[in-house]
Amino acid sequence: MNLPSRIECAVRRAVATHDGPMCAYVYDLGALRAHARRLVSTLPERCRLFYAIKANSDPSILRTLSGLVSGFEVASIGEAREAREAKASIPIMFGGPGKTDDELAAAIRLGIQTLHVESLHELRRAQYIAARLNQQVPVLLRVNIRGALPTSTLRMGGGATQFGLDEADVPEAIALAQASPQSLLRGFHFHSVSNNLDAASHVALIRDYLRRAEHWARVFGLTVDCINAGGGIGVNYGGTQQQFDWLAFVQGLKEVVEGKGFVQDVSILFECGRYLTAFCGYYAAEVLDLKRNHGKAFAIVRGGTHHCRLPASWQHSQPFTVLPVDSWSPPISRPEIRGEAITIAGQLCTPKDILARDCLIDRVRVGDIIVFHLVGAYGWSISHHNFLSHPHPARLYVDEGEIEMAKVGVSGMMDGTSS
Repeated sequence: MNLPSRIECAVRRAVATHDGPMCAYVYDLGALRAHARRLVSTLPERCRLFYAIKANSDPSILRTLSGLVSGFEVASIGEAREAREAKASIPIMFGGPGKTDDELAAAIRLGIQTLHVESLHELRRAQYIAARLNQQVPVLLRVNIRGALPTSTLRMGGGATQFGLDEADVPEAIALAQASPQSLLRGFHFHSVSNNLDAASHVALIRDYLRRAEHWARVFGLTVDCINAGGGIGVNYGGTQQQFDWLAFVQGLKEVVEGKGFVQDVSILFECGRYLTAFCGYYAAEVLDLKRNHGKAFAIVRGGTHHCRLPASWQHSQPFTVLPVDSWSPPISRPEIRGEAITIAGQLCTPKDILARDCLIDRVRVGDIIVFHLVGAYGWSISHHNFLSHPHPARLYVDEGEIEMAKVGVSGMMDGTSS
């Protein structure tokens, strides 16, 4: 993949200004801002884009997005506080299974926009806690729908999972919500798939969500003002398909929301994470060693899956660019591999510490930098940072020609500087 010149410049400046092997996350805030503006501006009327901060809760990412998206979706009270630190007035949707009583109470006190209720018991608990606080909690019923779903990397619905209400429990949940003055039932939450790459099937899925919601509204006499269609829009990490066709998606979505009747009075909310931030992030790791083992070539890099877990979790090869570094000072030979398939591994004492497997490269040397693409989402945020107590990577922020470098945690590589 091609590496943007501003990212190459940031990495090379980092290499030049530190001692020891290079390892850093690089976030392109300008690219993130432009991407978010494009998504928001092309959505049809009455569609709202929220950011699911589980994908990447880096404070600079949150501050950049806080003025662009309609709000943040969170899955813990810790995330809710991070959201409000980024912007005190940002609307918050609170979801996720297993909410504690303390989290429910804190969410109600924070004045969240919607609580995504995952079970009958959780709805009763939320009503009880709201009554104790003498407040009303706005709720969406999260439904695990029955029936076929689009092909995707992960499924949270369409079968037995820990997510949402079984569709058979929806009538009881509606009755329970209507019976209590402590709960304001605003609509329904559907988040059935993750990483769907097909725009047409995603439009069809949303049409199906709306059909179900309209049925329940008619049968139970509900006034529904919003439907949360979840996230689930995918990123192609493998290069075998095109990226998700956003323009085709919004064109199809426009045809859905311009229908008559029920849909005219409903806002459709999206809680995208991966699709908002994946493209703005890079992970740069210096090659420490090159070796051949049982007929295969390996590059060992400074870092690994304790910094960037997604490729090991999803069993794919993270796309990358080899950034050559010509300087070489040690008075020993410099290992090099040309024109071979290599497997890129990290420093951990486990054979699962693989970032890319059997990928053909033109040339790589010890001391070169391997820059992995598409790690702005579910990279650092889902990784087991302290395994083996290796130092954390630095963070580099690129924005309008400025490069800021900051370390992560007490064992980060760099102190905060800018240039």
